[in-house]
Amino acid sequence: MKRTTLFLAGAALLASSTLVMAKSDTIKAAITDSGRPEADTKRDDLRKPAAMLAFAGIGPGKVVVDLLPGGGYFTRLFARAVEPGGRVYAYFGVQYDKRLKDQGKDPDAQFTDLKATYKNLGVIHGPLAQFVTPQPVDVVWTSDNYHDMHNASYAMDVNEVNKAIFKSLKPGGYYVIIDHEAAETTGDDVTEKLHRIKLSTTKKEVEAAGFKLVAEGKDLVNSADAGTERVFEADVRGKTNQFMLKFQKPRH
Repeated sequence: MKRTTLFLAGAALLASSTLVMAKSDTIKAAITDSGRPEADTKRDDLRKPAAMLAFAGIGPGKVVVDLLPGGGYFTRLFARAVEPGGRVYAYFGVQYDKRLKDQGKDPDAQFTDLKATYKNLGVIHGPLAQFVTPQPVDVVWTSDNYHDMHNASYAMDVNEVNKAIFKSLKPGGYYVIIDHEAAETTGDDVTEKLHRIKLSTTKKEVEAAGFKLVAEGKDLVNSADAGTERVFEADVRGKTNQFMLKFQKPRH
């Protein structure tokens, strides 16, 4: 009996170690992907992609949404990390169309080049409040964008967005939010004024949609940032204190 127990324990440990190594290899392959531009790789020290991928639980076979993907920094990483068998959707909200047009970009032609490189990438262009995906997804990810959903100029109800995301996730799926943290003493206009959001506000809103907070990451914590300045100020730009929250949709 003891030998059997020891054998099973050893087998479980070996399986666990193999899984960790496989995840590590997947993350390394995503980060060293030759398709990543230099502009992205130069930001790795600040954005810590290995820690972000591990925290979100993104790996082979997963279906992931990069919500409000910007220039595609995380989109590229996700597209490689979910291979083989996974799928990534870059979700552009129509609320940002004017900004894109002002930059001379066609909102309907975002990431055309990336789709040619990453065959598992799809692009969605639609209203955030009517967030919907072609299939149930494992992870919805958004980095440094959640605060924008509160801006009056975008005229959207963040609570409706969170509910729509909840519906699109598989039972047990994750909603991961990374954002610039605002000090709890700041005012109600902090999202538009400072481009930050309070940790307490984010937790309250997302949990109200039915999610359960299951993890908080500390990889982007910077105690030197008091959370009271605009994120674009020279002394904090690229060095803001950021929270990492992982919410889960209940399995039942």
